[in-house]
Parts: sequence; structure tokens; C-alpha cells
Amino acid sequence: MRDGGSRWTLVVPTGGDTLRQERLTRDLHDTLHGADGLVVGFHDAEGPTEPGRKGTGVGEVALWAATAAAVARPASQVLITLIKEWCAKERHRKVAVTIAGDSIEITGRPDAAQERMVREFQDRLAGEDGSEPDDGAA
Repeated sequence: MRDGGSRWTLVVPTGGDTLRQERLTRDLHDTLHGADGLVVGFHDAEGPTEPGRKGTGVGEVALWAATAAAVARPASQVLITLIKEWCAKERHRKVAVTIAGDSIEITGRPDAAQERMVREFQDRLAGEDGSEPDDGAA
């Protein structure tokens, strides 16, 4: 991204129901749009979502989200928290989150194993930023 921030790809899988996917993706966009430190937009359906991929697929709708470089760690935590809260509104909601070749799927009814995977995903992102986890901060 031109400001040096992190760029995320967000896909709401719906098992091929393109109308539902579009509705849910637009709802997720509206949820994320006003968050501080985040910029959100729609991927071009014809273009690739990331290197090595052909695109989001025929009829698929995907979002991109970007965080400002200076606030990448806090903004990434905000992004994941907002996605988790959005998914929790309906147990069948899912969002596939991808950044820098790493991805995680967040669901509306996460079990302990998925919660652990999300924390590990966030820790990996923090390690790539060169940041240390905030656990020891007073």
C-alpha cells in the first residue's frame, strides 16, 4: 500500500450463494468502514486478490482492509475484534482473513481451538511487525 500499511483480504464464504455473500459482505463493509485506523473497500472481482491467486472467483465479492503503518498492531487487533463481533451476530457467519500469505477463518461460534488459532495468528502478525506482544506492558 502506498502509505506502508498492511493490506488484508476479507472474504465471506457462503457456499456459492452469491446474493447472500454480497449482502453479508456489504454489511461487514459497513461495520468496518467507520473504525479508526482502518480503510476498507471492495476488491475488483476481475483482478487477483493477492499474488499467486487468479481472483476472488466468478461472482464472489471480497473486501480489502488496510491499516496505517504507525498503528498497524492496534489496528489489526481492532480489525480482528470487529470481525469476531460481526460473525457472532449469527452463528453461521464466517470470514476468511488473509494478510501477507497467512490466513485464518473466523466463525460466528468459535470453539476453544479456533480462539487459540486466532490468537496465534495475531501473534504471528505481531512477530512480523517486529513488535512484542503487549502482555507485559504496565
